[in-house]
Amino acid sequence: MRYLIILIFVFALQSCGDEQEKVFPQKSELTESVYASAIIQPDSLYKVYAAVGGILDRNLVEEGDLVKKGTPLLQIINNTPKLNTENAKLSLKLAQENYNGSAAVLTGLEDEIKAAKLSFHNDSINFYRQKRLWEQEIGSKVDFDNRKLAYELSRNNLNLLQSKYDRTKNELKTQVSQARNNYESAQINTKDFTVTSKINGKVYELLKETGEIVSTMEPIAAVGSDSVFIIKMLVDEVDIVKLSLGQKTLITLDAYPSKVFMATVDKIYPRKDERSQTFTVEASFDDPPKILYPGLAGEGNIIIAKRKDILTIPKDYLIDGNRVETSNGTVEVTTGLQNLDRIEIITGISEETELLKPEQ
Repeated sequence: MRYLIILIFVFALQSCGDEQEKVFPQKSELTESVYASAIIQPDSLYKVYAAVGGILDRNLVEEGDLVKKGTPLLQIINNTPKLNTENAKLSLKLAQENYNGSAAVLTGLEDEIKAAKLSFHNDSINFYRQKRLWEQEIGSKVDFDNRKLAYELSRNNLNLLQSKYDRTKNELKTQVSQARNNYESAQINTKDFTVTSKINGKVYELLKETGEIVSTMEPIAAVGSDSVFIIKMLVDEVDIVKLSLGQKTLITLDAYPSKVFMATVDKIYPRKDERSQTFTVEASFDDPPKILYPGLAGEGNIIIAKRKDILTIPKDYLIDGNRVETSNGTVEVTTGLQNLDRIEIITGISEETELLKPEQ
């Protein structure tokens, strides 16, 4: 008898274990969102580059320092641009002296022009005197031709010297302008040895130590806003088309495990990262935490739709995305919003429909 009771008890347990789980659809509020990994960054964060190469003389600030726009950040040493500046200065001085100094090239040409004018004046007098005599049939044809030739040569020589003077003057003036530009450019390069901040903010990173080589291709520091932070999120490419500017976002940070912060989508980058197959989305806090640091990690849920009083079922009761199993057999349904646990049912069943959980 005892053996029979045990068998009945075991059979009852097996029957209970084999009974299929059941549930009824429920009316509830459902929020659909897109998941994204999140990281905190200062607003206006930028990498600092040097305009010239050289050796880092010293960092003029420390990481964490607040800086104003134009504040010197670091000093670079390089003697080549300084020598170029001196050479440019000497070239400018020489060009200016050639143009209007005591040893000006134009002074020699002016003297030649004065002599040519005197020669032309003298040959002109002789030519016209000889011409009047020739018209009176006094003198020989040879004397007249010689005077005429001398007059024309003097005139041509004066014209050539005048043209040479004008041309030389323009060339020297251009050389002065070029030398001045070279000198000013060299001075700018010299000033570039002191790298300054482009914004009001905080120094978040110094990437070089005193004595290290600095090139124009490598960043040497990072500067960003000290008070305004943005949320950078990575969104999977299958979800990016669901997003738009202004959507609300729920942010959780590892540094604040028990809090949820509201944020708003501000920017959607159009280019996909081919390595991670994700898009970058930026959001700003509606009410940020009092303390934030660059690099704080967390998660974001970007709300794309929210509806109240809709019919929902657990997602694991859905078969192949559009069917459910009921007491009367399999029924095809039309779905709508969904989150991690539940999905909206638009047509096909009601609150009175008993659903059977599909066997795994």
